[in-house]
Amino acid sequence: MPAQYLWLIPLLPFAGFLLNGTMGRRLPRPAVTGIALLFTLIPALLVAWLWQTMLSTGQQTLEIVSGNWIAVTGFHVDFALSVDHLTLIMLAIVTGVGFLIHLYSAGYMAHEEGYWRFFAYLNLFMFFMSVLVLAENFLLLFVGWEGVGLASYLLIGFYFKKDSAANAGKKAFIVNRIGDFGFLLAMFLLIAEFGSLSFSHIFSTLAANPYLHGGLLTAICLLLVLGAAGKSAQIPLYIWLPDAMEGPTPVSALIHAATMVTAGIYMVARCHSLFDRSPLALAVVACIGAATAIFAACIGMVQHDIKRVLAYSTVSQLGYMFLACGVAAYSAAIFHLMTHAFFKALLFLAAGSVIHALSGEQDMRKMGGLRKRIPITFWTMSAGVFAIAGIPPLAGFFSKDEILYRAFAFEANPALGKLLWLVGLITAGMTSFYMFRLWFKTFFGPEHVDEHPPLETHGAAVHSRSTTTHVMEDEHDEGQAAHPHGVHKSPWIMLVPLVILAVLSLIGGWVGVPQALYGHNEIEHFLDPVFASAAPEIAISPGPIAHGLEFGLAVVSVLTALLGLFVAYIFYYKRPRTAAAIAQRFPALYNLVQNKFYIDELYYFAIVTPLLVFTRGILGLVVETGLVEGSGKLAGLATRGLGGITRRIQSGNIRSYAGWLALGAAAVITVMIFGRFWIR
Repeated sequence: MPAQYLWLIPLLPFAGFLLNGTMGRRLPRPAVTGIALLFTLIPALLVAWLWQTMLSTGQQTLEIVSGNWIAVTGFHVDFALSVDHLTLIMLAIVTGVGFLIHLYSAGYMAHEEGYWRFFAYLNLFMFFMSVLVLAENFLLLFVGWEGVGLASYLLIGFYFKKDSAANAGKKAFIVNRIGDFGFLLAMFLLIAEFGSLSFSHIFSTLAANPYLHGGLLTAICLLLVLGAAGKSAQIPLYIWLPDAMEGPTPVSALIHAATMVTAGIYMVARCHSLFDRSPLALAVVACIGAATAIFAACIGMVQHDIKRVLAYSTVSQLGYMFLACGVAAYSAAIFHLMTHAFFKALLFLAAGSVIHALSGEQDMRKMGGLRKRIPITFWTMSAGVFAIAGIPPLAGFFSKDEILYRAFAFEANPALGKLLWLVGLITAGMTSFYMFRLWFKTFFGPEHVDEHPPLETHGAAVHSRSTTTHVMEDEHDEGQAAHPHGVHKSPWIMLVPLVILAVLSLIGGWVGVPQALYGHNEIEHFLDPVFASAAPEIAISPGPIAHGLEFGLAVVSVLTALLGLFVAYIFYYKRPRTAAAIAQRFPALYNLVQNKFYIDELYYFAIVTPLLVFTRGILGLVVETGLVEGSGKLAGLATRGLGGITRRIQSGNIRSYAGWLALGAAAVITVMIFGRFWIR
């Protein structure tokens, strides 16, 4: 692929944004759809061409530079794009999965107002995400980084007439700005230390100076981690992503599963040469990832909104990727990023198909028995559920187990590695449980279509029950659901992407089959040119013993996943009142997890409220009342005073004017006579 065509990958979606954004309101919907799909399909084909060209020629990097972008004394930044094997994988995910979600959206959003606006925003997101991935330097990456944040804000708040959607968009925007502040500080330190923001310059400088460790590099890495935690929804900045489910379901699949939220993992992997020189920063990344993974999994086990279950699952799986980066298993992190894009996009889109079938219903307690009503959605979503649960030989099994093995065999800090492995294993069991919980509650059990809830279980009597009884009913109340409109099957334009993603969820992990399972881990070899410079002291040396260990750990992982499946089967299929009984027995613990550990309330009390008091109280009194209103009042008083004086002078009395004229003339004569003496 000639280098000059590289610009078309980001520019074509931007052209689609401009066309639909400026003329879409006046265009028919088929034209809007055609523009949006065409300007995302062509970049996907260009990426396929780029992939084939680079592999056939053996070219490991491709770069195009338009010239100086910023040039000041001793510092310059080029507007440059660069492609290596890591970029190829990310581009394939962004353009390929992005196109499938655009195709799905044409059916899902067919009857929504602002159809043209939705596709304009989607194309804008694709443009900024492509810029982020293709950027050759931190500054251009930051442009894409901020751009996807803007597009995310617009898409989350697409239903801007709903207060919850508007507030979710603002929350995502503000929380991400906290992380972006860390990213900005990291760039300033990079300029101070290296005099450049170019990846190639910084990484080559590090390679030429092996003595550079810790210190300022640690500070840079920790600030980059803050930025990554915001974008990839990690502790303590994860709180925006669950609320982002207020946006349309295709937005959740594109932005909050497959692409934007993985930008933090991509950035950490891209900057591995920096992180390899700071064991402290790597440990922080690993601990944040492990803590986020298990914490989000806990919350996901008791959510009832089908999209929020998947949202907390996304936060948890992103934690897995952070954990992998923290043990310097960057290839494993990117491998899981890829498989996660397949099965999580599939799960969100299948959830959207369920919601579409039930006329907008998202509460799993009001579902059940849908496998016979929407069979294609059932079978495709089943592929996603089994993949994310880690059941072999589906995609999630290979990528997840690679992370667990790398954590267990982490030679730089064996004790930490074993702890991370244990947390990851427990999280794997919890993931299997809550995903099969979703599966059983949605597709199995009694149907709740076209039936009406029993009178005795609803109405005022419900609100007078004790807290314990409410907890039990909240966990499992089969009488709540009613769908008087029946079930609507999804059109083919929504089902085709589901089938393609289901196939990828089934076989997508086969490119990473490890040697312990008689494979060659092709994706690791593919990424070797990018991550070959990992510090030798944190690398893992393969051997027969390691292969045996990896096989044994895989067996333990599969048994854990099957245990999660078994528990979900008992709780939500075989004995469906079991979960309610446990919730009734431990109401305090259940309410704590059900309310997401009150983290949002804690943040509001400890951070938001003091800021509001400070801004509306102190700053309001000092700035608004004192400076703004005070200066306005002072200006008014001065104007009125000057006006009063002028009014007296301009009285309309001729004798008064003659007197003032005489007084002025006398003053001028006095100055002319005595002025020379004053000057001397």
